[in-house]
Amino acid sequence: MSKTDKTQNPAATAPEGLTRRNAIFAAAATMAAVKAAFPAGAHAAGAGPEVAKARLGFIALTDSSPLIIAKERGLFAKHGLPDVEVLKQASWGATRDNLVLGSDRGGIDGAHILSPMPYLMSTGAITGGAPTPMYILARLNTNGQGISVGNDLKAVKVGLNSAGAKAKFAQLKASGNMAKVAMTFRGGTHDLWVRYWLAAGGINPETDVSTIVIPPPQMVANMKAGTQDVFCVGEPWNGQLVNQKVGYTACVTSELWMNHPEKALGMRAAWVDKYPRAAEALTAAVQEAQLWCDKASNLPAMCSIVSGRQYVNVPMGDILPRLQGTVDYGDGRILKNSPHRMKFWADNASFPFKSHDLWFLTEDIRWGVLPQKTNTQALVNKVNRSDIWRAAAKSIGQSGPAGDSRGVERFFDGKVFDPANPGAYLASQPIKKLV
Repeated sequence: MSKTDKTQNPAATAPEGLTRRNAIFAAAATMAAVKAAFPAGAHAAGAGPEVAKARLGFIALTDSSPLIIAKERGLFAKHGLPDVEVLKQASWGATRDNLVLGSDRGGIDGAHILSPMPYLMSTGAITGGAPTPMYILARLNTNGQGISVGNDLKAVKVGLNSAGAKAKFAQLKASGNMAKVAMTFRGGTHDLWVRYWLAAGGINPETDVSTIVIPPPQMVANMKAGTQDVFCVGEPWNGQLVNQKVGYTACVTSELWMNHPEKALGMRAAWVDKYPRAAEALTAAVQEAQLWCDKASNLPAMCSIVSGRQYVNVPMGDILPRLQGTVDYGDGRILKNSPHRMKFWADNASFPFKSHDLWFLTEDIRWGVLPQKTNTQALVNKVNRSDIWRAAAKSIGQSGPAGDSRGVERFFDGKVFDPANPGAYLASQPIKKLV
């Protein structure tokens, strides 16, 4: 979005006189002060990080904010990692490929990542059969995604219930023009949300529609071009679709499952194993950023930074309202003080519950991304490093939940996921594809 575009959009102006330039200057001043106070990092007096640098990837989505804020506010430097780079990735596929490479070969060491991806990489499911071991060090957020549809689906009242689209999609299939449902990565969170939503309405995502992979920043343009009928993606792209009057939000994903897990801080296992103190310090910096991002008073400043050209590159009007709890669905529904706002820290949003990772693996088995024979519990225990999260949190005076499970989870359609019996959940789903 050009400077001219933002000038013409009053919503792009930060509230209370705050401008992106001011926010960036403030962040730079903060970082300078941190470097002056801790020239070798906050841990210089003790056993600090083994390295001062890491290369982290991110996708242009609101839930990448903890990494961006940790960089811009000098929190990585504060924790002894002054040379951390936060690098924009073109797609989740590019994120995967750069993680496979690692920074030693021009790639990255870790990333803002779809929570299932570290598992799919560790098994080799998305890396050509050659595993790239990964760890999850933290969850970056809960909530904050949406399922958006074209304006033509208003007539059949497609919303949280997808069933209204069933007849239309059947007509398209009969005419040889399958409905196009876009998500961001096969087996990733958005793929799982939209499949759950479709299947709950009696629409089989394997046979009744064509699912396609589109990078998040291209979703709105593709809907405008008429090349897709539905998409599932994180904010701010659902909000932007509504603001541009190209379509509307059928539902936000937390209506499917309240306080659902979403992105993670994923790191190459080799990097963490080589630099365990740096991994803990990096996690602590991200946790501090999450605490800061979760304060309502900081949201305008956060959006001013995150919406910048080098990051998400959207007007603030596309990103701030939904963060503050105002959801204009675009079909006449407007929800204020929404309980569905994105969370970065509240209600244990940052803690990587192993029970949640078990749900992701169960859903990837449901849709044939992973084989039924997968030892899911062993895989979760290998990839999920909640121990590092707890150590990092303790270092900044915070604590997490007593255990690694959030317990039984309930979904909008009445389904129940008990992490003690994922097989029963899988058996309860009438539409699935098992391998």
